[in-house]
Amino acid sequence: MKIKQTIDRIPGGLMLVPLFLGALVHTFAPESGQYFGSFTNGLMTGTVPILAVWFFCMGAAINIKATGVVLRKSGTLVLTKIAVAWVVAIIASQLLPEGGIQSGLFAGLSVLAIVAAMDMTNGGLYASIMQQYGSKEEAGAFVLMSLESGPLVTMMILGTAGIASFEPHLFVGAVLPFLIGFILGNLDSDLRDFFSKATQTMIPFFGFALGNTIDLGVILKTGVLGILLGVGVIIITGIPLMLADKYIGGGNGTAGLAASSTAGAAVANPVIIGSLVPELQPAAQSATALVAAAVIVTSILVPILTAWWSNRMKGRKPARPTDKRIIPPASETA
Repeated sequence: MKIKQTIDRIPGGLMLVPLFLGALVHTFAPESGQYFGSFTNGLMTGTVPILAVWFFCMGAAINIKATGVVLRKSGTLVLTKIAVAWVVAIIASQLLPEGGIQSGLFAGLSVLAIVAAMDMTNGGLYASIMQQYGSKEEAGAFVLMSLESGPLVTMMILGTAGIASFEPHLFVGAVLPFLIGFILGNLDSDLRDFFSKATQTMIPFFGFALGNTIDLGVILKTGVLGILLGVGVIIITGIPLMLADKYIGGGNGTAGLAASSTAGAAVANPVIIGSLVPELQPAAQSATALVAAAVIVTSILVPILTAWWSNRMKGRKPARPTDKRIIPPASETA
């Protein structure tokens, strides 16, 4: 059976399929983890420790030796994405209640859901798109996008926007595994190669554990809203990213549009942040479902839109000048 190949055909499938299976278990057999106990319970409820290992391995996989062009391009995209999410967080905090909207078409929408969906780019999706429609340097810009992984950036945005307060040691705790991995990976290339192999392997495990925090009834309720959130992420972050790519990064907007997705790892952030900030805990479950929907929507639409924009930009390129070399008469070439 080609199970892996089938999963790979689904946008973000390595994360979303286990997440959906976990949600099925939680919806129809919510006490199964406690019933089996031991390692099975740990696998089903161990979201934070599993993610801690994944963050460590992600940090170890990043090579600090990147070219200036790559750093300029990735730095532009990462900072723009974070800045847009921060501005949106400030605006949304003035319009939405702290625990999110509780009824109506927008039930479940919260500042936590919006920020978690907007502040992280799907680096793997970006790299694969730019390998086809961009330059080698643009494809390599996913290097710094890995720094967005984890709850740290979301915590910083929520904290600086005045939406939630975090003790300094919580910031350190959120980023420490990543930093230790980053340091070890750059001190020893063998360690980088060793730990980086686990980054893909760990994804289904924390996806399944995350799913065991979601009731499918919540996903059904937020289905349309999740689609709207995904489209909103592309529009709201995509336009500034395209402008930044063109006027700062030196591109034509293609890389910016390719970066306007929601990272699969962002699905974990609402639960983690909800566990740190009690007042955000009520919004965590619906935020997780909304971000998962945004991952699917952006994973489908961003490649299509990027391909269209890239072809449009190529069509605008001026034609090459005709060859104006003077061909000498036959008598002179004989």
